[in-house]
Amino acid sequence: MEELSQNSQNSEDEISLIDLFAVLLRYKKMIIITCVVAAVAVVAYSIISIILPPEKSPLPNQYTPEAHMLIKESGSGGGLSSAISASGMGALAGMAGINVSGGATNSALAVYLTSSNSFLDAITDKFGLIEKFELEKSVRANSRKILKNKLVANYDEDTGVFTVSFTDIDPVFAQSVVNYAVDWLDDRFDELGLDNNKIQKENLEKNIQLSYNEILRLEKEVQRLGASVSGANSAWNIPSITTGSARLQMELEAQKQVYTQLKSQYELLKVQMQSDQPIFQIIERPEIPDMKSKPSRGKLCIIVEFAAFFMSVFLAFALNAYKNIKNDQEAWGKLFPKKARS
Repeated sequence: MEELSQNSQNSEDEISLIDLFAVLLRYKKMIIITCVVAAVAVVAYSIISIILPPEKSPLPNQYTPEAHMLIKESGSGGGLSSAISASGMGALAGMAGINVSGGATNSALAVYLTSSNSFLDAITDKFGLIEKFELEKSVRANSRKILKNKLVANYDEDTGVFTVSFTDIDPVFAQSVVNYAVDWLDDRFDELGLDNNKIQKENLEKNIQLSYNEILRLEKEVQRLGASVSGANSAWNIPSITTGSARLQMELEAQKQVYTQLKSQYELLKVQMQSDQPIFQIIERPEIPDMKSKPSRGKLCIIVEFAAFFMSVFLAFALNAYKNIKNDQEAWGKLFPKKARS
């Protein structure tokens, strides 16, 4: 008995599969026509999107230039935390998920800066994106939203490489935006004072220039006093002039020693900076891409073709079910009682 029931169940399964294939064969013309029409339509759509100018194309080519920076993480978050707090960005960084109490990192700061309003607004104002995107309402909010969709920043923890990219139909414009973004981030890191070597180098350069200018001034003053001694009309003025000249000579020698020390420190710092890695280092500037990043029209054609096939199969089974129900008076009466009475 069990074998008979199992055989009958297998035969029912075979019959159901045969019924399914029968339905597909019955509506094979509709399925084939639907797939052919979908294929022709999506290919025509893709060709038209290539022929039309990017501004008018429904599916234009888009290009994504990238810039790569190397970000050095400090040994502890103290220097970065103090710099963020001193810049008045502590509350904003906390909202962005950066812990300024001691666990902040330079990479986290870089990611935050690329999503900050000051960064997005700077790009908007630089390239006139409000006029470019023809924004009329909530121009700041909408321009920031558009930029966040087009501009992407990623940090690779394994390599320490920070990447900034921008996607647009104009490759030259996209490259300009990425270049500006890189320069803005570099300047912002300098403003925050995260790289002590850079700060020391700038301070030494300023002090060296000031010391050099003071040496020139003192030398001119000594020459002027020397000319005064040679041209003095009275012997009574010579001692005072000589004393003043000696004092200037002492100041000049002291200033030369200061200049020598500053110059030595500057040269030593340059050697140290060559061996030390800066916190924010530009590895690769963006190039004008000659190959589109998206869209993938081939993938689009495959997706549309598969969707058309499954939709046509579903429609075939739906039509077959409707036909079976219509032929079954009892089932038809349950669904449409009024029509069944008539």
